[in-house]
Amino acid sequence: MEPLRFELTDGVATITLQRPERLNAFSGAMGEALAAAYRRCDEDDAVRAVVLTGAGRAFSAGADMSDAARSFQVTDPRSFSAAAIDFPAFRVRKLVIAAVNGHALGLGFTLAMQCDLRLFAREGRYGVVQVRRGAMPDAYSHWTVLRAVGLARAAELLLTGRSFGGDELERLGVATRVLPAAEVLPAALELARDVAANAAPLSVAVSKRLLWEAPLLSPEDVERKETALHLHLFKKPDAVEGPVAFVEKRTPRWQGRVSRDWPDWPE
Repeated sequence: MEPLRFELTDGVATITLQRPERLNAFSGAMGEALAAAYRRCDEDDAVRAVVLTGAGRAFSAGADMSDAARSFQVTDPRSFSAAAIDFPAFRVRKLVIAAVNGHALGLGFTLAMQCDLRLFAREGRYGVVQVRRGAMPDAYSHWTVLRAVGLARAAELLLTGRSFGGDELERLGVATRVLPAAEVLPAALELARDVAANAAPLSVAVSKRLLWEAPLLSPEDVERKETALHLHLFKKPDAVEGPVAFVEKRTPRWQGRVSRDWPDWPE
């Protein structure tokens, strides 16, 4: 069985981690396939939004520990990276939604934190448990978790190694929504389809990049970049189509293409 499944319908790419017999435990092959799927989503203008989910009753139980003693053995330190995948979700110039349909632990949880929005199943167990396995949090989590929830809650998540129930994720601020497990994927797909139809692809793309970049910038830097990007967008046909479609109460017919119309990024 392939480590993941890729489907594209109505502008929404659904990526499903597909090792349900192992609770979608993360393998090297899965990491390579996920990076390739994210690159495809970034480059393909037919993809307007992305949903990442898991097959079966889990999102991902984290690193594959089927050979427990060798779980964290590194054969070549020169090629090792704690990133897990070399093209993370926050690099994709489309909205990426994690439909966390069940348990997400360790790397499974830190991969979800790379996404823009996260919908969690109330019934699942969640946590960045690596410090309880003799390792440490990975997949950019010292950046993604900190920027999402602040230092105190990031410390609670990353340094205790505790696992949490779905309802606790709302207190911690990592969940966009917490829903019954059966409703997670349908809700994520509904949101993705709405964005795919009604949000201008180029507008989403440039706003997403600036949003992820902004915590490293000063207010003056943000204003300068927002201004440059507005001027780029205002020259495009979608800046006419958006207001006209809104007034005419119809679905917009977007012409902008991320692959073709990407701006020279302001420094």
